[in-house]
Amino acid sequence: MKAVCWHGKSDVRVDTVPDPRIEDPRDIIIKVTATGICGSDLHLYDGYVPTMEEGDIIGHEPMGEVVEVGSAISKFAVGDRVVVPFTLSCGSCFFCDQQLFSLCDNSNPNAEIARKNMGQSPAGLLGYSHMLGGFPGGQAEYLRVPYADVGPIKVPKGIPDDKVVFLSDIFPTGYMAAENCGIESGDTVAVWGCGPVAQFAIKSAWMLGAGRVIAIDRVPERLEMARTQGNAETINFSEEDVQERLMEMTKGRGPDRCIDAVGAEAHASGDLSAFLDKVKVAVGMETDRPQALREAILCCRKGGTVSVPGVYVGQADNIPIGPAMNKALTFRMGQTHVQRYLEPLLQTIVEGEIDPSFVITHSIPIDEAPEAYKTFREKQDGCVKVVIKP
Repeated sequence: MKAVCWHGKSDVRVDTVPDPRIEDPRDIIIKVTATGICGSDLHLYDGYVPTMEEGDIIGHEPMGEVVEVGSAISKFAVGDRVVVPFTLSCGSCFFCDQQLFSLCDNSNPNAEIARKNMGQSPAGLLGYSHMLGGFPGGQAEYLRVPYADVGPIKVPKGIPDDKVVFLSDIFPTGYMAAENCGIESGDTVAVWGCGPVAQFAIKSAWMLGAGRVIAIDRVPERLEMARTQGNAETINFSEEDVQERLMEMTKGRGPDRCIDAVGAEAHASGDLSAFLDKVKVAVGMETDRPQALREAILCCRKGGTVSVPGVYVGQADNIPIGPAMNKALTFRMGQTHVQRYLEPLLQTIVEGEIDPSFVITHSIPIDEAPEAYKTFREKQDGCVKVVIKP
């Protein structure tokens, strides 16, 4: 089969690799019909994530048609259409019992590597390094899905792929980011970044009762999407000082809830700390550039909440922990507990409350994936979200 494979920094290729096969009674095999390129895939593309190996199949936003089922699987049959969560979860450990599926104790076969890097191991993830399991990803013609009795959700007939494929990651991730804020009716929510996860965080903030949403970015197409699709007020950080503008917009109080939907590769205009981040990353003194997180901490109102769905991979310097403590901020973060959100968010799609396909700007065959990575990385051609259709 064809698959998108990692071959080093800024080097992904479409290779011919062996088809997957059933390896455990709880597996299924799907023929992938749609799969996204995620912003966190760019952390792989840019070489920020350790323990990648040449030839690894990447991608973690897949859906498709079931073509084979393991002997322990009764909930799916050949021919079913399913969306597959990027988090792999056993369904029965301490954390899965609490619906903290991305913290599963049993799904990462390389847990010891993760423990050495993180102190403890989270769940295994599809297509996202050997530290997180070394599982082949979903940017491929076929995919083996482990723990299929816990993860995937069946798609009702008549709903096109484009409406449901983002249940695999970015819709639940944006929703959990907003939920983690603890939004109260009428709250002002500020969202750093206007990429795909941020777009769903904006939508979800409204769904959870926000009274005002402010989106921060510098890419015109993303800001326009936040305005037109997300009904958000916007700040272009290349043209305005974010903290000054937010204080002005909130009469000096600051946003009630702040969401860092950027993560490890944040940019800033004319900021010394952001410049130093780039230097430190270049010489190996730092792994992450946390400019968005710094701003969120400094801008959030006293007693407010900072939610972090943006992916961080290692160490970050100059986090303003003093202001965070003295302002009595609450922090919520983590990889998404996707399985918790599948049924309720699918229902919002079925009932027409949201059509997640609004975020798609590019739909391509798998052979065009390497060029699409470059386009997405450089934010060219109005690219906000790429869907590969193998």
